[in-house]
Amino acid sequence: MKKKILLHSCCGPCSTVCIERLLDDYDVTVFYFNPNIFPREEYEKRKENEKIVCAHFGVSFVDGDYEEESWLEYIKGLEGEREGGARCERCFYYRLEETAKRAKAGGYDIFGTTLTVSPHKSTPVINRVGKELAEKYKIPYLEESFKKKDGYLRSINLSKELSLYRQNYCGCRFSLKQ
Repeated sequence: MKKKILLHSCCGPCSTVCIERLLDDYDVTVFYFNPNIFPREEYEKRKENEKIVCAHFGVSFVDGDYEEESWLEYIKGLEGEREGGARCERCFYYRLEETAKRAKAGGYDIFGTTLTVSPHKSTPVINRVGKELAEKYKIPYLEESFKKKDGYLRSINLSKELSLYRQNYCGCRFSLKQ
């Protein structure tokens, strides 16, 4: 019997290769939790594309709450940080903590994230955050770098095959300005 993984996903394009690689070993449920995405229309567009990917691979989809105000409060004081800096690390923590909590409460065997497929994100930072949360919530974290073995390129190709919308900024109001 396959282990059940709750996979945090930032968007459909990033989740494509991650789901594809995990299906042989895991029963995948995608958790779309991204209260950082701005504006709300962008959030909805990305969510709809995530649903397309989940349907394509036949995996379950769980929608997290869109609470941008809570996220803004959480990253308060880091608004002026450069993209990829302390604000991003705090954002990873926010989204992965909710994933860890839900995975634990939902009886999953492990949790992970699609964030490591992006060449614009620091895999060591993301995995460090994941491991800290795994220890805190007593549930294993899938330490992975989905960008390996041309993962990012594969995600681009799968996105084209599925006619997915591919955004041109990370997602938050601050990355949009940069």
